[in-house]
Amino acid sequence: MLNFVICDDNQNILNRLSLMLDNIFVKYNFDAKVKFMTQDTDKLLDYVDSHKVDVIFLDINLKSNKTGLEIAQIIRERNKNVYLIFTTGHLEYAMIAYKFKTFDYIAKPFTPERLEDTIVRLFDDVSGLPKKYLKIDNKNTIIDENSIEYIKRDGMKLVFHTTFNDYEAYSSFNKINDSLPENFIRCHKSYMVNINNIKNIDFVEGRIYFSNGDFCEIGPKYKSNLTEVLKSYGVIK
Repeated sequence: MLNFVICDDNQNILNRLSLMLDNIFVKYNFDAKVKFMTQDTDKLLDYVDSHKVDVIFLDINLKSNKTGLEIAQIIRERNKNVYLIFTTGHLEYAMIAYKFKTFDYIAKPFTPERLEDTIVRLFDDVSGLPKKYLKIDNKNTIIDENSIEYIKRDGMKLVFHTTFNDYEAYSSFNKINDSLPENFIRCHKSYMVNINNIKNIDFVEGRIYFSNGDFCEIGPKYKSNLTEVLKSYGVIK
């Protein structure tokens, strides 16, 4: 799921933009949600620091001690990958806004058609990024690969266990194997692990642990190959 955040000093615009986005998500069956709206730039920065955020709609002319451009600079320093979309009634800011790796710039008052075009292009861009987002089904369910801790086989389904949620899809390891980057390795007949998110490994217990306390099993058949891969990644010596 892509998490959207909106910051604007006008509550009516916040409500309208959120509703418009929800309608677009439903229309295209996009796996996305507006998770947070605020008129307060400090609350925006706090939220970005403590939550998974994929897309930010940011007004440039905020009634704040910082402009939207200044807030964007702070956000970009903390998050290199978040999609930034500026909204404003002042077109003269357009060229300045793009210096922050801006995905789009929408002039107010924006229309549903203009917004829809931006969101469709954004999802096309996300789907086209290799080794960053994984599309797990035909319903446009998209997962940030970096957030996946492990993938578990559960009958005819795969459960993608991420830092924030679990996602299920009718698939198999063979079907998704070619779409995953090299840091995903089979560690058990029922588990595939993301090496980059491993917190600790206990070969005696046969378990791989993650930062939130979750774990997955190590199968005897996969232990030798897993050990070699972990050594090559510098996870173990």
